[in-house]
Amino acid sequence: MLDIKRVIASAPRKPEHAELRPLTTPWSEQAAAGGGREGLHPHPQFARATFETLDGWWDYAIVGAGDAAEQAWRDAAPPDAWDGRILVPFSPEAPLSGVGRQLQPDELLWYRRTFAAPSDTDAEGGRRCILHFEAVDHACACYVNGVRAGEHVGGYLPFALDVTDAMAPGENELAVCVWDPSDAGMQPRGKQRIERGGIWYTAQSGIWQSVWLEAVPDARIERVDIDASAEGRLAIKAEVRGAATHGGELAVWVLDGGAEVACASAAPSTDGTCELALDVARPHLWSPDDPHLYDLELAYGSDRVDSYCAFRTVSVEADGRGVPRLFLNREPVFLRGVLDQGYWPDGLMTAPSDEALVFDVQTMKDLGFNLLRKHIKVECDRWYYHCDRLGMLVWQDMASGGATPSPWHSSYKPTFFRGSWGRYADDDPRHFPGLASDSAAFRAEWTDACAGTVRRLANHPCIMTWVLFNEAWGQFDARAAVELVRGIDPSRPVDAVSGWYDQHCGDFLSVHNYFRPLEVYQDAAQPPRAFVISEFGGLSCHLADHSSLATSYGYAACPDLASFRKAARETLAQADALEAKGLAGYVYTQLSDVEEETNGLLTYDRRVNKLAKEEDAR
Repeated sequence: MLDIKRVIASAPRKPEHAELRPLTTPWSEQAAAGGGREGLHPHPQFARATFETLDGWWDYAIVGAGDAAEQAWRDAAPPDAWDGRILVPFSPEAPLSGVGRQLQPDELLWYRRTFAAPSDTDAEGGRRCILHFEAVDHACACYVNGVRAGEHVGGYLPFALDVTDAMAPGENELAVCVWDPSDAGMQPRGKQRIERGGIWYTAQSGIWQSVWLEAVPDARIERVDIDASAEGRLAIKAEVRGAATHGGELAVWVLDGGAEVACASAAPSTDGTCELALDVARPHLWSPDDPHLYDLELAYGSDRVDSYCAFRTVSVEADGRGVPRLFLNREPVFLRGVLDQGYWPDGLMTAPSDEALVFDVQTMKDLGFNLLRKHIKVECDRWYYHCDRLGMLVWQDMASGGATPSPWHSSYKPTFFRGSWGRYADDDPRHFPGLASDSAAFRAEWTDACAGTVRRLANHPCIMTWVLFNEAWGQFDARAAVELVRGIDPSRPVDAVSGWYDQHCGDFLSVHNYFRPLEVYQDAAQPPRAFVISEFGGLSCHLADHSSLATSYGYAACPDLASFRKAARETLAQADALEAKGLAGYVYTQLSDVEEETNGLLTYDRRVNKLAKEEDAR
């Protein structure tokens, strides 16, 4: 039943060195002028009233470092001269950065700008200045007035540095040194490749999300974990600083439409954590059709933090016919999803504006989908906030990495021999090379990044499932990874292996099906799990005026919009029909075209909705 013609047409091929055609989105002009993020807090779920963005024009320089680059970034001297200006938070490879230069693995990328200390920073008075980086790819060292403030490794997670003691009155200089090996390294990097093409996209480097400052009291709330169930039980666990000297309590208020519905307080324990629980009578539950959010106000001494929560419960259970499905608020929900790479022609992994983030989410809702699978990328926090408030379910992938995937093990073998899917143990070191996971350093970094991703995003009610490994790339010991994630967040299901090489763990039997008739099945030798087609479709329609390249890649080519709409709608209808046969949900490939891939429901520039009715397509 394998469609050999489709397999041959979509076979991986060597990338061509063609220049990308410049494309603009509806938000490019605003972003190029430095707009699109004014006054928007990078973390709506943990927001203090005052903050200051450092996005905008910085100085930059790219300096050759040779084979020493892997170590030199930690203590390299600043450059003697600067190459020009770069628009942060866009990477130098992104057109919106104003640079248009690919950083190489043997080079260092330097940034510099000045800033004034927040007006209420007062070290002697117990007010500290915290410098936040939402994401820097991949490793960086930070300096304030020439004093080394700290370093960070990992391209997808935020970090913060207390820079108070390095600051001076008046203007202060901030410098950042970055090294990014891209796919010459083993680190988690997602779809980035220096030699892009097909399913692999332009590699990017350096600062690619917002940089910002805030002044905070020495006695303050450091982080908060929120768990709000459909039964109206709200559990709060907060880490506070200054507990030993402050001697106060953490207070939490729950508000609905501005009206207080519950409050509680708790003193910190000796390790600086506060735990409390509140009950909200008859909670207004969150769902895609009714994404109701409650406001939270937290106080600890003089520190005030605004947050929010949603009451909902997610699980995998058997429906009335005994079929395992994903349940939301104790009711089964059929997942109609779209694969979301989170790429843009003007900003690469950085959306050109906040409105652009909203556009993608709302457009998919308007097309009738209730789920986005954020594909091997961790998005900026505001994207999850918009999913929370608009009612879009999210399956969150971990960023993949390791060696370059083996074409045989990651593509050819599983495509031609479906029987191989459950017969390739990923905890056998002999199989690590075939899974591109033979680097012990990569396995350790992936594990840390996985845990960090779950901890960072667990408060967002939109997230329904953690997706750990995708199509064998970098896969290792999925059973241990499932236990790690469940230990951090027992409230959500886990999709251990999306695609193939299932290890009989996690809550889903999660398959990719581009080349065979869609169907539902179970492993008779294993207890049944919820069956999801976590990738399928991929129909391609190349629109020359809205595409990056003259060439295109997809899993079946449609010559025009009319034929694309017909084929895509028929494919989606076939998947919908499988709900009655036990399908728990699906993820269609994909939200938008990306570079050579032209299999999106939207064009890469977001100017054509390929699936819309003919009269609404433009």
